[in-house]
Amino acid sequence: MKSINIIPAAIAVLLLTSGAHAAKTDLVLGMQLEPPNLDPTGGAAAAIDEIVYANIFEGLTQFGADGSVNPALAESWEISEDGKRYTFTLQSGVKFHDGSAMDSEDVKFSLDRAGAEDSTNAQKQLFANIESVEVVDAQTVALNLKAADGNMLFNLAWGDAVIVAPETIGTAVTSPVGTGPFKFSNWVQGDQIVIEKNPDYWGEPVKLEKATFKFISEPTAAFAAIMAGDVDAFPVYPAPENLAQLEADPRFSVVLGSTEGETILSTNNKQAPLDDVRVRQAIAHAIDRSAIIDGAMFGYGTPIGSHFAPHNPAYVDLTAKSEYDPQKSKALLKEAGLEDGFTTTLKLPPPAYARRGGEIIASQLREVGINVEISNLEWAQWLEQVFKGKDYGLTIVSHTEPMDIGIYANPEYYFQYDNADFRALIENFNAESDPDKRMTLLKDAQTIIADDYVNGYLFQLAKTGVASSKLKGLWPNSPTQANDLTGVYWED
Repeated sequence: MKSINIIPAAIAVLLLTSGAHAAKTDLVLGMQLEPPNLDPTGGAAAAIDEIVYANIFEGLTQFGADGSVNPALAESWEISEDGKRYTFTLQSGVKFHDGSAMDSEDVKFSLDRAGAEDSTNAQKQLFANIESVEVVDAQTVALNLKAADGNMLFNLAWGDAVIVAPETIGTAVTSPVGTGPFKFSNWVQGDQIVIEKNPDYWGEPVKLEKATFKFISEPTAAFAAIMAGDVDAFPVYPAPENLAQLEADPRFSVVLGSTEGETILSTNNKQAPLDDVRVRQAIAHAIDRSAIIDGAMFGYGTPIGSHFAPHNPAYVDLTAKSEYDPQKSKALLKEAGLEDGFTTTLKLPPPAYARRGGEIIASQLREVGINVEISNLEWAQWLEQVFKGKDYGLTIVSHTEPMDIGIYANPEYYFQYDNADFRALIENFNAESDPDKRMTLLKDAQTIIADDYVNGYLFQLAKTGVASSKLKGLWPNSPTQANDLTGVYWED
């Protein structure tokens, strides 16, 4: 006769209960856009940082959930009295995911590469003020600057400034190797990217064992996925029309937060007739921002009149400069010799704000005699044709990088705005350390580009996040383009 093990009832209940309430350790995160590659130092797509920032790759400094700049691979730093030398002490025991040690030589390689003349870094201007990167010893590295720079710690926190290794950067586009708390696992093109917990992480271990980024571009499919439980969260939910229904469902938490995403009608300032400020001003006055926010975003978004986030203390409300006034728009076109209007292109990337917003803007522009030829592009096409090739008249995109008004000081940037006075202002801002003077310069910068009608300033993108009510630790706001999973966990 076989022996029978009898477990006391109380113990059996305890075992079943503890098993039933064991916290999950995996996560499926929904994203609307799939990144074209996974190298944040060589690509402009926000979707790259949304996967790798703080998870796979780290910089000397790093943005926190509240937008603060915190130590990351740099344990501490000292700034010289003249503000032109930053000396960083690195964290000890840091290894790349391939097991190799991270040291000052890797920092020098990364920053030299990012700022090199042939660099493909999308934010190359962040490194333009670095005269040299000096290896003091294995754990100490110094940046010698051309001029004092109050933005340097902020600049080094961008995803474009993460530290990489020369041995593995060549394959980072498909197999990134960083120092972060997660390491790359696999990528099923068109479907998902999986990252796994790094057991040898130098810092505090993460609670998740695995995270899957699932790419769902179609709003109705996103709704079906979240309702079925196939996706645990959408940090930026692509179907704002469903938010009220989801908010009423106790299974979900809906968090409305802020982003750094200035959503603009980007304009090719070197393409005729858009090279005429009167034409750009006419476009601005032809646009009804409220109709775009209501029609494309179901009311989620804050109108802007310049390239600056309303939640920033230095924000100036300049929306009145480009108020909706079709008659004024027509008068400006007549003044510019375009009484009969003109035709230009409107090239739209995949996000709903662009596709939906583009149809509304096209209709508004037609009312004043401006005809646009709409082209719907995939993200890789948009990057190639618009961002790199500058082959466009108009486009719509959210610039989600933190406080990035400095891009207007780069005449080679894709909207090709060339203003020497603005460049001088940004140089003064970068060199200034006095907080009050810096704020004044930022306000002046906003006013200059608003007066020049460089782009059509539409709205600040809201962060419309949806997640399982048991999932904790996702950022409510987006101070940078990231899905930082280092503090994410499941409630028991």
